[in-house]
Amino acid sequence: MTSHTIRNVRASQHALDAIARVSTGLYIDGEWAESSTGVRFDVVNPATEEVIATVADGSPEDARRAIETAGRAQKEWAKTPPRERSEILRRAFDLIMARQDELALIMTTEMGKPFAEAKGEVAYAAEFFRWFSEEAVRIGGDLTTTGDGKNRILVSKEPVGPCVVVTPWNFPLAMGTRKIGPAIAAGCTMVFKPASLTPLSSLALVDILIEAGLPKGVLNVVTTTKASEVVTPWMESGIARKVSFTGSTTVGVRLLEQAAKNVMRSSMELGGNAPLIVFEDADLDRAVEGAFAAKMRNMGEACTAANRIFVQRSVAADFSARLAKRLGALKVGDGAEEGTDVGPLVEEKALNKVQELVDDAVAKGATVVCGGSRPEGNGYFYSPTVLSDVSPDAALMSEEIFGPVAPVIPFDAEEEVVRLANDTPWGLASYLFTQDLDRAFRVGEELEVGMVGLNTGIVSNPAAPFGGIKASGLGREGGRLGIEEFLETKYMAIPRR
Repeated sequence: MTSHTIRNVRASQHALDAIARVSTGLYIDGEWAESSTGVRFDVVNPATEEVIATVADGSPEDARRAIETAGRAQKEWAKTPPRERSEILRRAFDLIMARQDELALIMTTEMGKPFAEAKGEVAYAAEFFRWFSEEAVRIGGDLTTTGDGKNRILVSKEPVGPCVVVTPWNFPLAMGTRKIGPAIAAGCTMVFKPASLTPLSSLALVDILIEAGLPKGVLNVVTTTKASEVVTPWMESGIARKVSFTGSTTVGVRLLEQAAKNVMRSSMELGGNAPLIVFEDADLDRAVEGAFAAKMRNMGEACTAANRIFVQRSVAADFSARLAKRLGALKVGDGAEEGTDVGPLVEEKALNKVQELVDDAVAKGATVVCGGSRPEGNGYFYSPTVLSDVSPDAALMSEEIFGPVAPVIPFDAEEEVVRLANDTPWGLASYLFTQDLDRAFRVGEELEVGMVGLNTGIVSNPAAPFGGIKASGLGREGGRLGIEEFLETKYMAIPRR
């Protein structure tokens, strides 16, 4: 099904053609269909503020049908040979890479990130399928003997069962593959709710999985603008045995409360307030590039984005000037246009929040080194911004910025900056720049986070266990641990005779 209502669009015909090939209904039990209500919602290009497609708006009735389908399909899917599941994922990887440009263009048009960055996400997303295609055939177990020698202990791994998968708008393809990949590899069926702001990339992924041979009933997709009306029936169904969610801590806590009622396994990748620390002995060129990567990836709309940049006082002014020069030279514009470095934020609400955080910081004594405002014209654009001498009382010190704003905070001593870095309820990622090996290990071990980037601004990789501690979540995605989140352990006691 590929019907769209597309109007008032100035996007390139190539982009519209790519979007027109995406199925935009609900996908339940191997069939594309409209919502039971017949209602659709608009998808907007944040660079132009114009509608590029409409998508089926799922209802509680649709949600119940989807979870019941996943429940019925679970037993047979769990019996599927690991190699068969592996080859489905590998075929999907190949299809994604063959359509990298088209998928990137869809992503850029619905989400805003520059085309080159979107291509990078497509490759990153595909790699999760390749990684978990390899893990599918390596699900292991154990056979040991009890200490008294009387029993054998046989340990095996089984799929956890039907899973609720909920993804965010900021990495619409990669967050899907990071969750769907291990679920397929482990033998779990799924109900999947993509983000309503960026559903097209997720729906394009579903088309690819169908083409790759994923059996009907294994993946059931309900797009909706009323998330709780779809996800709550899934959580309360008694059919779902696991929830995997990426999004805000507030929503994650609510899902954990619902999961507790049915004792569901939970993976939560929630908010972040990442510190980036630059010591005076750091290679400043490398630190600036690392800060640029940690701050500007996805226009700053990432939970791993450097939210608080702590720089030792002796080099703070030099660092701020270098970072401002780097960010100030970036071209802001439609991500589909050649040469664009920074695209729009995803929606007007996000744009307004960023401006409010900058205004608050300036009112409390911060200096705007570059940027500090939105350009004129249509689109949800915000100029890359560096703020120096940011007060600890500024709201952006305790709230995720989710925009291209780099606040620089001077510090004097190691003990001070570790205390400041850890002074947050979140604990997802952090970044540390120093050439002192002892300090690198010492501070890295003291930082209360799940991931540390040492002299690098990028920590995400399909081969690594992504996740945080404290209010940033539970469980890990990717790496060897990623598939374990979708497996249960069974132990059999076997007498020795």
